[in-house]
Amino acid sequence: MIFIVVRFRTKPEWAERWLDLVADFTEATRAEPGNLFFDWSRSVDDPTEFVLVEAFEPDGAGPHVNSDHFAQAMADMPQALAETPRIINTTIEGANGWSPMGELTIG
Repeated sequence: MIFIVVRFRTKPEWAERWLDLVADFTEATRAEPGNLFFDWSRSVDDPTEFVLVEAFEPDGAGPHVNSDHFAQAMADMPQALAETPRIINTTIEGANGWSPMGELTIG
């Protein structure tokens, strides 16, 4: 599994509109055959910071970054950003999504 986390810091005037700006990109990415998940969160400490947690099957990341919707998002996002996004991109061998947490089991 290719696991990616990206932190985006928006300009203050874009904070409330960020999720609207990336809505089409999010929907199209979630529909990709190799996408495992693509989830946005907003920082509880900084309302201008959004975190994207995404994962792809091993062959899914290439088609993603070469897609039309990826290119469009890369063209649309800079207007709203205060700085270059920060990223962690790694491959987790043998993983294919979320697993139950062993230290905290409910039921």
